[in-house]
Amino acid sequence: MYMATSPYSSLALLRASRVRFAPSISRVSLSSSSSSSSPPPPCPSRIAASASSSSLPFSTISGGYRSLGFLSAFRSRRWSHGVDWRSPVSLRAQIRAAAPVIERFERKMATIASEHPFKGILTSVPKPGGGEFGKFYSLPALNDPRIDKLPYSIRILLESAIRNCDNFQVTKDDVEKIIDWENTSPKQVEIPFKPARVLLQDFTGVPAVVDLACMRDAMNNLGSDSNKINPLVPVDLVIDHSVQVDVTRSENAVQANMDLEFQRNKERFSFLKWGSTAFRNMLVVPPGSGIVHQVNLEYLGRVVFNNDGILYPDSVVGTDSHTTMIDGLGVAGWGVGGIEAEAAMLGQPMSMVLPGVVGFKLSGKLRSGVTATDLVLTVTQMLRKHGVVGKFVEFYGEGMGELSLADRATIANMSPEYGATMGFFPVDHVTLQYLKLTGRSDETVAMIEAYLRANRMFVDYNEPQVERFYSSYLQLNLEDVEPCMSGPKRPHDRVPLKEMKTDWKACLDNKVGFKFVILKIHAGLCCTEEAQDKVAKFSFHGQPAELKHGSVVIAAITSCTNTSNPSVMLGAGLVAKKASELGLEVKPWIKTSLAPGSGVVTKYLLQSGLQKYLNQQGFHIVGYGCTTCIGNSGDLDESVASAISENDIIAAAVLSGNRNFEGRVHALTRANYLASPPLVVAYALAGTVDIDFEKEPIGTGKDGKDVYFKDIWPTSEEIAEVVQSSVLPEMFKSTYEAITKGNPIWNQLSVHSSSLYSWDPNSTYIHEPPYFKNMTMNPPGPHGVKDAYCLLNFGDSITTDHISPAGSIHKDSPAAKYLIERGVAPKDFNSYGSRRGNDEVMARGTFANIRIVNKLLNGEVGPKTIHIPTGEKLYVFDAAMRYKADGHDTIVLAGAEYGSGSSRDWAAKGPMLQGVKAVIAKSFERIHRSNLVGMGIIPLCFKAGEDADTLGLTGHERYNIDLPSEIRPGQDVTVTTDNGKSFTCTVRFDTEVELEYFNHGGILPYVIRNLINQ
Repeated sequence: MYMATSPYSSLALLRASRVRFAPSISRVSLSSSSSSSSPPPPCPSRIAASASSSSLPFSTISGGYRSLGFLSAFRSRRWSHGVDWRSPVSLRAQIRAAAPVIERFERKMATIASEHPFKGILTSVPKPGGGEFGKFYSLPALNDPRIDKLPYSIRILLESAIRNCDNFQVTKDDVEKIIDWENTSPKQVEIPFKPARVLLQDFTGVPAVVDLACMRDAMNNLGSDSNKINPLVPVDLVIDHSVQVDVTRSENAVQANMDLEFQRNKERFSFLKWGSTAFRNMLVVPPGSGIVHQVNLEYLGRVVFNNDGILYPDSVVGTDSHTTMIDGLGVAGWGVGGIEAEAAMLGQPMSMVLPGVVGFKLSGKLRSGVTATDLVLTVTQMLRKHGVVGKFVEFYGEGMGELSLADRATIANMSPEYGATMGFFPVDHVTLQYLKLTGRSDETVAMIEAYLRANRMFVDYNEPQVERFYSSYLQLNLEDVEPCMSGPKRPHDRVPLKEMKTDWKACLDNKVGFKFVILKIHAGLCCTEEAQDKVAKFSFHGQPAELKHGSVVIAAITSCTNTSNPSVMLGAGLVAKKASELGLEVKPWIKTSLAPGSGVVTKYLLQSGLQKYLNQQGFHIVGYGCTTCIGNSGDLDESVASAISENDIIAAAVLSGNRNFEGRVHALTRANYLASPPLVVAYALAGTVDIDFEKEPIGTGKDGKDVYFKDIWPTSEEIAEVVQSSVLPEMFKSTYEAITKGNPIWNQLSVHSSSLYSWDPNSTYIHEPPYFKNMTMNPPGPHGVKDAYCLLNFGDSITTDHISPAGSIHKDSPAAKYLIERGVAPKDFNSYGSRRGNDEVMARGTFANIRIVNKLLNGEVGPKTIHIPTGEKLYVFDAAMRYKADGHDTIVLAGAEYGSGSSRDWAAKGPMLQGVKAVIAKSFERIHRSNLVGMGIIPLCFKAGEDADTLGLTGHERYNIDLPSEIRPGQDVTVTTDNGKSFTCTVRFDTEVELEYFNHGGILPYVIRNLINQ
């Protein structure tokens, strides 16, 4: 039992209640387990007491670091039952000063600290040979017929709510909302969700680790134990977004590109390496190991957690939109912004709208020669047309048995492209086979199957299926899928392969650009009929070469979407083999590359003997990371680039990626097509997308005869045979046993061993943020806004892309000035994304979008505003700093849908650092509103039918917002101005938990004070 040592009776009660529960077989209904319909008041210790992955007692994290062995990831204990309590005199004094705040929460603490509301359904999962795998919260034990009709994806949300129910962060009302999903989901109700773990990549992971490091300093400054700051759920960070394709067509390409990667990112990598040793419960996978989503699929995904004897489904949120790939393994996962990820890391619930679920029925079987890529592009087009934004998609039907796990993961991966939150494949026998293939132990797989069957989360297509209810339905006969590509500018613009030449010609004839995407004529893809046959001749390293419209200049086998799938990767090898044997060769001026998602791919390509043929065609392995798919395609040869630019050639890229938006792949490829890896090789051989594969030859063989597409295209049977003989379980085991050992360059990075980070004041990449400057143990409590100036006055649809720093750093911007003052030359500015770990750069880049429209500028577009006291036009950051220096608060006025979009973390952090105290809008995007609260900014909504214009607000007024000392969620308050106006707004603190965040000045101070109060 966990023994409490806190002097506060409420905390003692809380801890005393969180013991491991004895087995209970009693069946209870939801209604009988409810003692009150209203949640008790907030408790400052909840963040520590409610670890999101377990309902076991909270404690400090286990003394050991994350185990590096392959199987230990599924067995290691992540929690201990001890407390490290240190209480210096200065700390005691501060805690005594904070006692009145804590006493607020003791009124109903006995209710909060009572037995788990659902302890009666805690049930054992027996082992076949005796004993038990563990205990679980049994959905069947609720005896509620509504549960049997729930989609499997919703059952995962339900189990999490039941297991984490504490009637504060997660209430019994939340559980009831999920059980009644059929009726509640159309109403857009919100629920809390606690994922089991968090997944990061290096681009978005750096600011999260910066915040953790800064929190440790704050703990230390307050006289507490800084080592209490550790992620409360498992966090995995894979460094995969930094490698670039600089060197190609070389046996040494991997090493050469890695050397350059480390030169560019040494400072960031050193910081992440420090984090890998300084924080417990955090695993950092070094550069050169693979793509985050493939590593997640093959190694990190648990499917079922066993946490000190409590079993529950794996679930994950990640700071990359393609986190959804893990849905193919039956693990619920999706992408979120940085603040949501940090909140989950720190044990806080995520607020989400209970989604509708589209049921997608699959039947039949793919025809020979049709790939998983053809299938996913077809599915993407169908779902995009159907409309699935904000929804789950759940796949089912007899066709499921014809899809490999890798095929499913390919479809799940592209959820962002078809707009869904998830593309979910429930666990079945195919899943279990994949787990064994990838090296999971027999005992682990047996536990997964036993638990999921017991909790009715396993699909057995050999048994009669209970009809589930879905919000809407789609169906696809797999036999109807045909070879295809998507492009040239959008993932859902699917083109059947047989229509590719016709479609290409139509695109050239389209005078308003490609696929109805309107562009300027000189920058678009349209060109006159007489110019369509233009040939640009040039010399490539002394060899005569030529380019036409549609010539392929980049052919990249890249991206997690396809490189995780052995059938298409080995299929590409077979195309290369057949072509090489016939005497075909890819033109040397085409930039070819192969970037596998994990070392396993290299092993089976070598085992099959196909890598040598890929090398012969220029597809040498260039690195293990995202590369071309995220724009890290590197430079084209200077001669090729000049030929394109000087002759206005519409050059093409063909890649096995998931996004092909204009400008993403390469600035000089105006046409970008998504295709399967075998098709990437085929189009590289053809050298153009302006070809009809059914009628025109790809090239001439060594015997002088024409070679056609059908001559090099493998059958499905050929591919299956080589997959069967070449993809072996030992490959996965050996790859992942060594994955955290890194490589020589990583291992040579020197980092200090201190648990506190040594901030370099001269660094322009990693900087200590000021979130906890002058922080004390006394929470600031509810506080209004007095005599605030309006920093910005917006209309409708201001997105987080308008707010957040993104893209390149303009040479005249405040961020550029900051960098130049510190000796950084413009050529070394890099991007805002690469400098996410420096708050000084990011604060200067907030509201710096060149397309932002601020009403204070009277029609002028750009990142400036009016400094009201002087009337000067200044960059937004400069105006904000002048207000702060003069001691003035600021607010933002906005219209509807404020904060929609995806670049969310700095959209809240940036305004906070600029001194914004409140945002008054017609409506907010849900997650951005929550993020504002998490950073201590007050979100207020105008009353229906009102906005700044109808109220006659110009933004030149000064604003007062009075908050009562006992504010309630959703309460109305009065806003007044210095020119006599008065209007009512609703304060959008929507839950008691959010009120606590605000009372503490934000989520991060809230966490720190609660950990100190342990």
